[in-house]
Amino acid sequence: MKKRVLSAIIMVIVFVPFLILGGTPFAIFMTALSICGLYELISVRESKKKFPVIVKLFAYLLVTFFTLRNVNSIAFEFNLDYRVMTLIIFAFLFPIVFINNNKKYNLDDALFLVGAVLFVGLSFNLITIVRNYDITYIIYLLLITTMTDTFALFTGMLIGKRKIAPLISPAKTLEGCLGGLAMGTFVGTTFYMTLINPSASLVLIILVTALFSVVGQIGDLVFSAIKRYYDKKDFSNLIPGHGGILDRFDSLILVILAFVLLVGII
Repeated sequence: MKKRVLSAIIMVIVFVPFLILGGTPFAIFMTALSICGLYELISVRESKKKFPVIVKLFAYLLVTFFTLRNVNSIAFEFNLDYRVMTLIIFAFLFPIVFINNNKKYNLDDALFLVGAVLFVGLSFNLITIVRNYDITYIIYLLLITTMTDTFALFTGMLIGKRKIAPLISPAKTLEGCLGGLAMGTFVGTTFYMTLINPSASLVLIILVTALFSVVGQIGDLVFSAIKRYYDKKDFSNLIPGHGGILDRFDSLILVILAFVLLVGII
């Protein structure tokens, strides 16, 4: 626990200055995290089968390009660029022909990399765009996920009995989830109504914040399911006591995607 707390303090010390600065420094920082996240996804997959070096190089270049798109925008611009999509698809499908060896590289490998680059690149790109639009929104989402995770952990340790997904995450309990939901909703709603839009509908913000808290917990379980499938405890050991980048950003990644869907109503 001491190692976990110390690592958390160091993460805050490193992350907060970039968050405050925003702009290019924050975009570069998010890009570095997206590269680490993609590395972790590729690494867990390579525990079963190695990828050719050339396609991994394509993956890191493309996730860098994807994460840095529109990062200087100060408006919510959620536009799908089909040129980028096409480039990513071509980059991973064409090597199937040139490598010409299904044991080394095949359609399953290509689709995994297409999905991994899109998923990681899109998520960290959106974090950057939301931060550039308004720092209070990204703080709002961070408060929801951190409070939910923290109080789900402590509530589960204190009174947790009913397992909710024992095959995916044996430690997760219904009581812990409800404790995390309650605190994540309370803190997130209080922050929103105080610093973002005091005139907003309180009932609406409570409902949306609670939904974000639930989505964050689902995100935690989704990434746990990935690790379980590949027989991994953590995505990496980059952060002592916490695991890897994806272990720390699992909830926020799903919440930022949910935010895009609901930003028009809050």
